[in-house]
Amino acid sequence: MNASKWEDTLKAWVKPASETEEAKRDRTEKAIRECLRDDGFSAQVLRVFAKGSYANSTNVRADSDVDVAAEYTTMIFNEQMHGLEGVSDAEIGLSPSDDDYSGNTKKLKDDIEAALKKTFGSSSVTRHDKAITVHAKSSSIDADVVPCFEYRRYHARGAGGRFLFHQGTMLFPDSGGRLINWPQQQHENGVAKNKATGGRYKDMVRVLKRMENKLVEEGKISELASYFLECLAYNVTNDAFRHSTYVADLQAVLAQIYNATLQDGKADEFVQVNDLMWLFQGKQTWSTADARKFADAAWDYVGFT
Repeated sequence: MNASKWEDTLKAWVKPASETEEAKRDRTEKAIRECLRDDGFSAQVLRVFAKGSYANSTNVRADSDVDVAAEYTTMIFNEQMHGLEGVSDAEIGLSPSDDDYSGNTKKLKDDIEAALKKTFGSSSVTRHDKAITVHAKSSSIDADVVPCFEYRRYHARGAGGRFLFHQGTMLFPDSGGRLINWPQQQHENGVAKNKATGGRYKDMVRVLKRMENKLVEEGKISELASYFLECLAYNVTNDAFRHSTYVADLQAVLAQIYNATLQDGKADEFVQVNDLMWLFQGKQTWSTADARKFADAAWDYVGFT
């Protein structure tokens, strides 16, 4: 395919979800929120909101399920960092929780699963390690409901001795351990990056996701997490998104990803979109080799030289 045909393809790939898809997403999120309200969870106790690619307008049709957080806000998990280690919860202003979920975080997921099954039917609800899937009907889309708790990472003292913190969510997989997510920071940083690139950042994220779907479909690479591709694009410098064509943007983006993930590259400095976690440092489900293989396969697929 020549450059002009690829430009036409990329112009189609950059398009966000259609109004029909967005309407289905809104209906799905609303139905889950109403289900949990009907089961006794008030809006003050359980904050229900879309997160991930749908919330950040980087979703594509082949990855069309919506992530819905069900965040329990009356029991706050927290950690103190950057010189605040040893500061007590009482000093910060947090009181111990004595509600039904204190000491039994699994109960929140059990209760949410029971509520979803009561509303949507047992055959339409599947429990997984981290989330509970509510399967799509004609007027909705698949939803992964993620039961979680409010989490605060205290990192400094501000004016008047006030303790400053980053707010995220903490979830407890059935397999054990805990996972911390930062949906608000992901959204805010994605919006800022998109604004700084004239809207091209989210366009190119959709291109990378559709490219990954093609490469997986044709057996050229193994499947990669949608969020991983979003993070790779986030670490590309803003000037790479400012060409006159999408083809030129894609070439610059792939080149930066490939070069950064070489042995002497700068991938160790890559961060996740939330800018609070490293992309490759620590234990991750992806690697620099995955990123380099994707960039290389995509480069060849388009026919760059």
